[in-house]
Amino acid sequence: MIAPAHRAPDLFSERPFLVFWEVTRACALACQHCRAEAQPQRDPNELDQAEAFALVDQLAELKPPMLILTGGDPLMRRDVLKIARRATDAGMRVGLSPSGTARLINFDFHSIRESGIERISLSLDGACEETHDRFRGVKGTFARTVQAVEMAREAGLSVQINTTLTRSNVAEFPAFRDLMFKLKPAMWSVFVLVPTGRAQANEVPHPEDLEEIFEQMADLVGKAPFAIKTTEGHHFRRVLAQRGKGGNKGRQGMRSPLGIRDGRGVMFISHTGVVSPSGFLPFACGNVRDRHPADIYRYQPLFVSLRDSDALGGKCGRCEFREICGGSRARAYGVSGDAFAEDLSCSYQPERQYK
Repeated sequence: MIAPAHRAPDLFSERPFLVFWEVTRACALACQHCRAEAQPQRDPNELDQAEAFALVDQLAELKPPMLILTGGDPLMRRDVLKIARRATDAGMRVGLSPSGTARLINFDFHSIRESGIERISLSLDGACEETHDRFRGVKGTFARTVQAVEMAREAGLSVQINTTLTRSNVAEFPAFRDLMFKLKPAMWSVFVLVPTGRAQANEVPHPEDLEEIFEQMADLVGKAPFAIKTTEGHHFRRVLAQRGKGGNKGRQGMRSPLGIRDGRGVMFISHTGVVSPSGFLPFACGNVRDRHPADIYRYQPLFVSLRDSDALGGKCGRCEFREICGGSRARAYGVSGDAFAEDLSCSYQPERQYK
């Protein structure tokens, strides 16, 4: 019998580990799964530069270990590197998540590095040009993304590659794996689809397929020339713990603590300042225009409840791995309408009953 995971220390009550800031919702792509349902033009109600700088200063007080500037396409904001510079000058580690467009290829990657940004994340959701470009809705996106990997590396930027797993592309996993060995990013982040925005519930991968893929990913941990993590695929931590890789202490190659999930170590800020537990769990919990983000994160009732593993329902609430996993709260909500329901993308049946 697998030993249950001990309750993790409350690492997340005072500050999030990751803050994702959607600096704009504008983007030139038309991705099938887009969380933001991005639009070609910037929203006139998005935070202006003065508001953006004020938010940076507030986040500096909160001291999250990592701030990710995302979108839409953050490069659609002309002042995005000024925002990054202000954040890095304030002592924050900053990442950038641009879209694989012509704008990116024509951008000065050295200026990104000079702004203090350490890492950029690029998305490859098809293992070849045909499948990725179809997924992203614009021809040439695959080639531009691969080119951007090399351009980033030449500029001294660390590269993370994000791959969204859907029911339509899970069969490509071996090809994705081979592509990662070719590109050798610093990190490969495998995202399990959440039905929100343009993404549909019928595209969420089958639990059995995910279990098989996570087993293959676990084989790579400690052996691949890149670190591996999942996003909204928290039960990968359970697979690693079952193998004695990671357990309660952390994941090999990872800097983030175990147990992090929507609202529990994660905070999302929209282009208009709305704060949510994550970009995939679209609850409006306050707005930075009239409330300090630290106050929202620490005391807003939904955030407080999401940090309580005892609040989880179904098999997630009974699972002996609930403290290091806890399931995707965003996918639970997207499928069932209940953010505390069990995550149906996990095939594991708990060995012990904690409720």
